[in-house]
Amino acid sequence: MTPATLLFLGLGKMGLPMAVHLHAAGHRVTGHDPAPERAAMARERGLPIVGPGADEVALALADAPLVFSSLPDDAALLAVAEQLAGGGRAGATWVDTSTVSPEASRRAAERVSARGIAALRCPVSGNNVMAERAQLTVFASGPRAAFDAVQPLLACWGPQQLYVGAHDEARFAKLAVNLLIVGTSTMLAEALTLGERGGLDWPTLWQVVESSAAASPIVKAKAPALRAHDYTPTFTVEQMRKDVSLIRMAAMSLGVATPVADVAAAALARAAAAGAAGEDYAVVIRTARDRASRPTHSPDDLPPESTE
Repeated sequence: MTPATLLFLGLGKMGLPMAVHLHAAGHRVTGHDPAPERAAMARERGLPIVGPGADEVALALADAPLVFSSLPDDAALLAVAEQLAGGGRAGATWVDTSTVSPEASRRAAERVSARGIAALRCPVSGNNVMAERAQLTVFASGPRAAFDAVQPLLACWGPQQLYVGAHDEARFAKLAVNLLIVGTSTMLAEALTLGERGGLDWPTLWQVVESSAAASPIVKAKAPALRAHDYTPTFTVEQMRKDVSLIRMAAMSLGVATPVADVAAAALARAAAAGAAGEDYAVVIRTARDRASRPTHSPDDLPPESTE
């Protein structure tokens, strides 16, 4: 395809490798990040940088036919929407890859569409290691024509780009997948603790898990580190707490019960309280093992089984 010209806002652990993959594919990528250290890292990897001044960013936005972003939260998303609505290029496309609330996403899209800018919601599934290896899955929603136009660029990040709807469906897809991921780690914490307390040694227990029907791709991907009690973060407890909060708020707005997310939120809160907020979210396993030495229940406390 003809090389595209684009501005990439947000060069964090996910945004930087995504921008670099676009640059490596021959596209003309200019980056921006408010953190000087992230901007410096981007320069080291060959990206020209805009900024740090607000005027420079505004000029870049006014000239960019394509704006990509990887942002930390709702507030950052809405701030970019305001910048685009106030001075973005009419007819441009905004491709946002962030994990944000569907409500903020809707508001941002409405804001920029008034200026004639197409808002394409493209959250990605995968961690920073997968981003570096171009193994991400993209969930996309928004104007179909905008997706068709940028799909070859999205393919620079991984083998799958799934168009799921015309509005904010991609945001719900990302939250649904993250609910499965955090639920898996919470179940692993309980299951591994049960097995270990029942007499299985740690290596054998992991052999059992990895040989079982429950050995999903996320379990297999996490297993090497977790077998070694390595909680070096690919996604931290604090980051996952943010996502679980988004999941619960979105579910509440739709009248959906979230008992799994509620349990996961409690497990993550315990891990944070134990000083592990900056470790990998799977550290809930260690927290559960630590708590197992202080049982708070007896078999007599179990609720009666249903007779229905």
